Amino acid sequence: MKAIRIGMIGCGVVGGGVADLLARRGKDLAARVGAPIELVKVAVRDMSKRRDAPIDESIFTTNPYEVVDSQDVDVVLEVMGGQDPALDLTLRAVKNGKHIVTANKHLLALHGTQVYEAVETAGVELGFEAAVAGAVPIIRSLKGAFAANRIESVHGIVNGTGNYILSRMADEGKTFDVILKDAQKLGYAEADPTFDVEGIDSAHKIAILASLAFETPIDFDAVYTEGITPITPEDIAMAREFGHRIKLLAIAKRAGDEVDVRVHPAMIPVTDPIANVNGALNAVEVEGDFAGVNMLVGPGAGAGPTASAVMGDVVDIARKMLHGGVGRTPPMNVPSSSMKKLKTRSIDKTLSRYYLRFTVPDTPGVLAMIAGALGESGISIASMIQRGHEEDKPVSVVLTTHTAMEADLKKALAKIGSLNVCAAPTVTIRIEGDGEE
Repeated sequence: MKAIRIGMIGCGVVGGGVADLLARRGKDLAARVGAPIELVKVAVRDMSKRRDAPIDESIFTTNPYEVVDSQDVDVVLEVMGGQDPALDLTLRAVKNGKHIVTANKHLLALHGTQVYEAVETAGVELGFEAAVAGAVPIIRSLKGAFAANRIESVHGIVNGTGNYILSRMADEGKTFDVILKDAQKLGYAEADPTFDVEGIDSAHKIAILASLAFETPIDFDAVYTEGITPITPEDIAMAREFGHRIKLLAIAKRAGDEVDVRVHPAMIPVTDPIANVNGALNAVEVEGDFAGVNMLVGPGAGAGPTASAVMGDVVDIARKMLHGGVGRTPPMNVPSSSMKKLKTRSIDKTLSRYYLRFTVPDTPGVLAMIAGALGESGISIASMIQRGHEEDKPVSVVLTTHTAMEADLKKALAKIGSLNVCAAPTVTIRIEGDGEE
């Protein structure tokens, strides 16, 4: 039997996981595919770096172009991340007739259309299950199990670091900074956690899911993105008092002839299953017109889960190589030429309920000023709680609103800001899934 020969670019956490999986499951995979799968070339940055991965160092190279240009490689695994040189390497591999498996959400979110078109033109395969939610098979589900549906929405928790931090803040009442330091020590957060805590990683992933679900290119720059750094233990406690939990949500919905794609913290009722997905787990909920609402939950990162997703794509491609079907279906649900050109809706058009926390002096007339500014912009107050009463010290005033348009809320908050009554920036959290229209 002719072996399926793999070349891998990158040998960090994910690459090491792939090598470990191949070493432990190689015989099983060969039986399932009908041919052995062999790792024949690996590109690394530093040859001298010590690695625990079970790889023969004789196949290492520091030149990734040796992988994509090699005639001995059938499938290229791109697990290096980033845009440069990942995009050039991917396009060159495709031009050389190599099949591609990538875990690079950054690349696909910003350059997906270019990659998909190149793959279709070359008649090769592209697997990208590992780019979103690790071991959770959301890409495969959208392309297969839900392919007969008109997808109405895809939303959920797609960043384990953010979910871990918010979960521990809720359980322990500690501040964001304290939990972040713990997460970094435990390896849940990078030394530079910006992409995770500011929502950028989630935005990459929801852009990919929205493009697949709604069959339209998504302009990543148009995806509204907000992180979790302003969230305090007080907000966590207030959410609990209102019967909600705070999660970093990635949301994609149909909105008439537009798509609503955004990432931000949200208060979710405790009765919602996603509100109860904690720790580093991911969860994605898909709503289809015939399938209804389905939720997939699982580990979204790490060597094992990501390697599982990568090798699942390799097995699928290997079977097509051996039994026919290579290049016959586009990477997305439809050919690139048939993709719709739907506009991404501005956050200003979003309709939502809101949680607002003001830090103000405990003096007569302040609440009336805030309520007046909200009322002038058409914002109706649903509930109000005041916390603290110490002379000469500001207090927290927490409001929840009825459904309002984001643009109107911004006008109201700008008006309140001009009154010079707030001792700290107003905390705004959208309330999702409580049933109010």
